Amino acid sequence: MNKQIRVVGVISGLLVFAMLANLSLITILREDTLQANDFNIRAREAEHDVHRGQILAGDLVIADSVESDDSTAFRYQRVYPYPELYASVTGFYSYVFTSTRIENSYNDYLVGSNSSQWFQHLVDTVSGRTPQGASVVTTISPTLQQAAWDALKGYQGAIIAMDPHTGAIKALVSTPSWDPNLLTTHDLDDQHENWQTLINDPRRPMADRASREYYPPGSTFKLVVAAAALEAGYTTESLVVTPSQLHLPGTDVYLPNYADCGNDKVTLVRALEKSCNTSFANLGLELGQQALRKQAQRFGFDADHVEELGSKGGSFPSNLDDAQLAMSSIGQFDVLANPLQMAMVVAAFVNDGQLAAPYLVQEVRAPDLTVLYRHKVETSTAVSASTAKAMQEMMVSVVNNGGGVAAAIPGVTVGGKSGTAENDPFGSQYAWFVGYALDPDLVVAVFLEHSEGTGDIWGAANAAPIMKEVLLAR
Repeated sequence: MNKQIRVVGVISGLLVFAMLANLSLITILREDTLQANDFNIRAREAEHDVHRGQILAGDLVIADSVESDDSTAFRYQRVYPYPELYASVTGFYSYVFTSTRIENSYNDYLVGSNSSQWFQHLVDTVSGRTPQGASVVTTISPTLQQAAWDALKGYQGAIIAMDPHTGAIKALVSTPSWDPNLLTTHDLDDQHENWQTLINDPRRPMADRASREYYPPGSTFKLVVAAAALEAGYTTESLVVTPSQLHLPGTDVYLPNYADCGNDKVTLVRALEKSCNTSFANLGLELGQQALRKQAQRFGFDADHVEELGSKGGSFPSNLDDAQLAMSSIGQFDVLANPLQMAMVVAAFVNDGQLAAPYLVQEVRAPDLTVLYRHKVETSTAVSASTAKAMQEMMVSVVNNGGGVAAAIPGVTVGGKSGTAENDPFGSQYAWFVGYALDPDLVVAVFLEHSEGTGDIWGAANAAPIMKEVLLAR
């Protein structure tokens, strides 16, 4: 009998030990994960009793928390003073639909639960003070953000502006936009109704066309091909075979030029100025898909970027036949990109071949203004310094002598490249313009998906003047 009692005692002791070990595991190792879980309703309710930290663009508050004046159990309500202008930056913070973008990726700082804030949290708990989160300071320039917003009026599209030397995103606009305040109301029925209205809007206002959507980049991708050619030993004066039309291998299709490129050979700089399709298709065939893919990846293609936004780089296809390679070399077939990706390409040229990883949050400040986090610039080599300089010169030549004249600013060094990409046989074409200005240095990528007016849109005619407007505000 005593033996049986001992066995039961040992088993009971092991069970108690296992329970204590599991509680310790949850408390010590899994607390942050469980707190951040979207299905943890208790954590979400507790967060609404915290004075959530602000999100700022410079000194401008673009997301704030105010004491609730309704009869609900929530003590604070999230408000966005400039909702449509900054929706693509802040995202939203909602009781029902959780959060997105900076509101999501910096949530632990904003509610004061980050490990770096443990002491302040302890002091608040002991003193009985209302917990207060940290403030997140973005890299956005309110002046450039407003200029980009104004410049896109009448278009469905996006703009990214970047500091090429640090990777700081100075403007991020996607249109049409939406009002995040619709999802912060404490009337939960209204939250559901507003959500359904937003996600069922055919214009897709909540889509991030600047950094998360993919589109064919058209002739702006010729910058990548030109850089690969220079890295392979070409010069700006190297002659490229440029027939008036090119028979795509293995097909009965002929690729034409849409500018007067002649029917012989042109220099590489002239091919970029005139955006000669047959020049770059022949370049791609000569360089080979591995060289183009490797160069594209050095610019950030096939990788993720800007963790706080969950952004994607471009995509360069695999296993291409010669016809597909020729079309990929002019930014068609299955080549995909977004304004963030194409801005990164240009930024590497302006930064002497060094690609600074793009970012959107400069620092995080505690309520007492102590800096809890500050971004550190990270760079990688995209091209050699000599290639970067040559690409700058060729892009300036495009603006001064080629298809980018609408982006020129008197007395300012401006370089750029237009692109007009086919969507699908029954869809509208996309318009692009990417470029830069010096002193102060700024890179801008403009993408136009659709115009509220009638008729086609073109990179040189429609997107280039928009880039100019943003550059003038720098």
